[in-house]
This record gives sequence, C-alpha cells and structure tokens, in this order.
Amino acid sequence: MDYSCIKTIDCQQGAVRAVRFNVDGSYCLTSGADRKVKLWNPHRGLLLKTYGGHGDEVLDARGSSDSSQIVSCGADKSVILWDVSTGQPMRRLRGHATRVTCVCFNELSTVAVSGSQDNTVMFWDARSRKSEPIQVLKHAKDSVTSVQVTDHEVLVGSLDCRLRRYDIRSGELFTDFVGEPVMCASLTRDGQCMLAGCSDGNLRLLDKDTGELLGSYTGHQVGDYRVESCVDQSDKHVLSGASDGCVWCWDLVTESVVNKLSHGGTVVGTLSPHPTKPFLLSAAGLTIKLWGKEPLDEEAI
Repeated sequence: MDYSCIKTIDCQQGAVRAVRFNVDGSYCLTSGADRKVKLWNPHRGLLLKTYGGHGDEVLDARGSSDSSQIVSCGADKSVILWDVSTGQPMRRLRGHATRVTCVCFNELSTVAVSGSQDNTVMFWDARSRKSEPIQVLKHAKDSVTSVQVTDHEVLVGSLDCRLRRYDIRSGELFTDFVGEPVMCASLTRDGQCMLAGCSDGNLRLLDKDTGELLGSYTGHQVGDYRVESCVDQSDKHVLSGASDGCVWCWDLVTESVVNKLSHGGTVVGTLSPHPTKPFLLSAAGLTIKLWGKEPLDEEAI
C-alpha cells in the first residue's frame, strides 16, 4: 500500500474531531473543537463553506447522498440538519441526554441516525418537521461509539464490548460479544465482514453472519484515545489511527503491517477512505492529510 501525502490542510478550527469524505469523494467535511463544521475540496486544499451553530464541540458530520444536506452532532447533545448551499441550520434535533458521538444518513438520506453516550441510537425523519425521533434503540448498555447504515442494516459499536447489527428488512437484532470495548465498528465494502476497533488496540475482523473471528490486526497503540479504523476502498487493507501519530496499514488477508503513514506527533483519531479511488483522509490535532497512490491530477479526482 504505497500511499504518499498529497495535501496537508490546517483546518483552523481547533482539534479536528472527525473527517469524512462525501458520497462521491469530491469533497469532505471536518468537525472541530471550535463548534464548527467545514466543507472542503481536499484535493485542492480549498475551504468552501463554514457551518456554525453548535453550542459545543462538533464530534461528527456527514453529507447526504445528493450533497444537499449535512447532518452533524456534538457535545451540546444536539443533532443539526444543515442546508449545504445556504449554510443555515434547517432543524435542530434534541432528544439525547448527553454527548452525541456519531451520526450518519441512511442510503437515501431520508433518515438521520445518531448514537450517544446516553447508550441510545435515535432515528430522525430528515424530510418532515417532526422534532421527536421516529425510533429509539436502547439495547446498548454503555456509550454508543459508532453507527453505520447500509440499505438494509444498521451496525452499532458500543463500549459494552458488543457489536449490534439490526436487519431492517427482517426486524432482527444480531449481537456479537468481542471481549473489549468497541471504539469503532464498520462493515467491509463487500458487506460480508465487520471490523471492530477495540480499546485494547486490537482490530478484530468478524464474519457478519456467523460472528467467527477471521483476523486480528495488532502492533499499534491507542492508549486512552478513541481512534477510528476502516478498510480501504479495495477491501484489501485494514487501516487504523494510532497514538503514535501514524496511520497503520495491514494486509487484510495476511494480517501483516504493510505501511505506516506518519501524520505527525499527535494522535490520529479519525480516518475516511475514498468511496471508490485510492485516497485516504486522516486527521490529527489541527490538520488533515490527504493520502493517495498517484500524483494529483484532474483524472485522479
């Protein structure tokens, strides 16, 4: 995995709490300790718009499938839906009892889904003016750390050491106990496996249907920090932030370390792989970096 650094951007919004590519990888969002969300073209290093309205740190933000809306969440207990073009908050959703740690849209961006330190996952109708959640999941026994939604599934990671997968079509809940608090949970691109980044620094790859442990990726340190992990766009590499200021890269099959991308001397807490091309965004401290396989040119974007 021969990525090199293409761009380094000082976001000028305090510590960057989350960085996320949009649906087609043309733009990205950063969530900051300065209570703002920023929209960037990371390939050019251009700031396009700033969204201010949260009362405390913004902890996560995502763009809708048509790039017309942004949903963000923060330490102020709120979820905000933004109009991308005007930069104005459309709706402010309050239902969680404490910090809202993660947020995303469903595939059609008709529903926003949020997870919180209050142990709940809430579903919000993104099209109506309704201010109450349309559904609340209360199965987690500790803080919800990550939420991922596909066309028919919701994957939830929690500090109660469990991965919970909700099948929307059948109305079933599948729970896998992984033995350590889950800091980040994600599905592989083919939808067959789940990756759990745990507080002991071990990344566990599980078969989605059976819960069987398929792989384990170790060597990096996470300390007491919440760091994110993921697979790349090719499903061939496992990636994770670390407390040593590097992005660690493993071969998914052999479980061997194939690269360490040095971001800087601070903790790499958040990652976002490009949806289709060999690019990766990482954030540590005040900066984000765009990593890629080839020199930046028009065709690469």
